[in-house]
Amino acid sequence: MKAPIAVALDAPNLETVKKWALAAAPAVDVLKVGLEVFLRDGAAAIEVIKQTDCKLFLDLKLHDIPNTVKGASQSVARFSPDFLTVHASGGPAMIAAAANALPETRITAVTVLTSMSSEDLKAIGFEKSAEELAVRLAKMAVENGARAIVCSPHEVAAIRSVVSSDIVLITPGVRPVGADVGDQSRVATPQEAIANGANIVVIGRPITGALDIQKAAMEIAASL
Repeated sequence: MKAPIAVALDAPNLETVKKWALAAAPAVDVLKVGLEVFLRDGAAAIEVIKQTDCKLFLDLKLHDIPNTVKGASQSVARFSPDFLTVHASGGPAMIAAAANALPETRITAVTVLTSMSSEDLKAIGFEKSAEELAVRLAKMAVENGARAIVCSPHEVAAIRSVVSSDIVLITPGVRPVGADVGDQSRVATPQEAIANGANIVVIGRPITGALDIQKAAMEIAASL
């Protein structure tokens, strides 16, 4: 059984996407294609994932009026993503539009970006704590058709307590002990995230930045 890890393939070119994906695939369950890679490589990047037995996590973080998000979701239907992200802050109608457009895909609502601190939230007008905001957004998203939630490991336990067990909780901002936190503000170890209720942890640079990617993926997988 492979580990509940989504490897973020934020690579500088398609050849590197392929190298990272094939190296990590034997150890992990999910491979994540984000906005940078999808805009540059498009279907070619998706085809790399399809060559493995990993689930496809299409991390586009759609955020627009409902009709536009519906159309964007339909545009990626041909890739049959297992997960497709939208911003929960887009609201109930937008989330429902994505869920109705792709009923076979787990529409995955992003709550509060893990790069944002309390000061950042206050700067854009949110007085609630990250946890209060994330829980509120998660509940609203699930009520409107989202079947997965992206949240920081700091909020995952609170969200797990208010959503049903079939909702997949995905936590970025995960770093093994001793790893550089990079541009993340609210972080935890993979073990802490899983213990607090996460189903999948997103890991990028601690795996893809390693000299031996497959070894790094195997070691982190074994630690879970």
